[in-house]
Amino acid sequence: MSDPQISRRAQIDSFVAMDVMAEANRRDAAGEEVIHMEIGQPASPAPEKARAAVRQALDSGAHGYTDAPGLPELRQRIARYYAERHAVDVAPERIIVTTGSSAGFSLAFLMLFDHGAALGLPQPGYPCYRHIASALGLRPVAVEAGPVEHWMPTPRALEEAAGRVDGLNGLIVASPANPTGTMLGPSDMANLIDYCRSQGMWFISDEIYHGLEHTIEAQTALRFSDDAIVINSLSKYYCMTGWRIGWMVVPERLIRTAERLQQNLYICAPTLSQIAATAAFDATEELDQIKAGYARNREHLLSVLGDAGFGELAPADGAFYIYADVSHLTNDSRDFAARALSEAGVAITPGIDFDPEGGHRYVRLSYAGNLADMQKGAAKLGGWIGSLRA
Repeated sequence: MSDPQISRRAQIDSFVAMDVMAEANRRDAAGEEVIHMEIGQPASPAPEKARAAVRQALDSGAHGYTDAPGLPELRQRIARYYAERHAVDVAPERIIVTTGSSAGFSLAFLMLFDHGAALGLPQPGYPCYRHIASALGLRPVAVEAGPVEHWMPTPRALEEAAGRVDGLNGLIVASPANPTGTMLGPSDMANLIDYCRSQGMWFISDEIYHGLEHTIEAQTALRFSDDAIVINSLSKYYCMTGWRIGWMVVPERLIRTAERLQQNLYICAPTLSQIAATAAFDATEELDQIKAGYARNREHLLSVLGDAGFGELAPADGAFYIYADVSHLTNDSRDFAARALSEAGVAITPGIDFDPEGGHRYVRLSYAGNLADMQKGAAKLGGWIGSLRA
């Protein structure tokens, strides 16, 4: 009798950045010095106001399930965030609190697309978009974006991608983007949304790096369309990765659909994390000081990585990533990143995580750590690359 077979939908690629982190953590535990530039995780803890709110809540009794869409006070606070930051009026009822942005992506894909639907994904882009889409039976379709397009999808690239699959059903785009840190200006985002509307496509806006802009102001898709699906998170600007807390904004006609999916798949986001998140929105003074540290890290790395041996760098308008060309050093970014860890003691992420076709020529460096580590990491990488050339 043969063994039961594993589902084909489970046969997705690994999230390589997490694999690199696991190996870096193993080396940490073995006593090796490792500079972490592989993962998009702030080095700072959650803001003190968030932690204080949880300490108080822990002494106040049991914390059971919340309503599936989330605590009313958190949804109201998120609605106020849109009014204060973007001058956009969002009804709290349209906000669904999720278990990180990852749950938001799963909910959005299930809510909007049937099995076999074609979803446009920027390439390079966040790898879990295509992995989640594949696991749910969707067809991930690469929308090419390179230096000429400021590493962002364009209506022309969307049209080309749609032609390869007889039409797209939707597009997901992040601004600031991972891995490039590039951003869409207002007219560029409006043009993408208009194109999607003209083609009957859903537009999903990944806004998890909002608050971490360095050169231009981030735009919410809600400024341009009430039909856009917005996904955000408290992991990045708010320094709450392990708390697993995020949110979605959905059109009014999808409120009940999103609620039913949330009820059945997740019940609700963790209650203590929701309490912490509500308080975190009022911690911007502390968080902006952390953001200023990222800006210093960015300035330093942009000024030294060229001399350290890296090639062309993406502009890094926002987030905390630098996407660097290493094609003059290697044609295998996975091997290059593995050697950087084992030989230089610096963990970086190979570009193949973000672009299976062209990412062998790139690596991503995260500057979410402290300045001393960024300086040491760049110096170690520069010395190591120098030895490769010798």
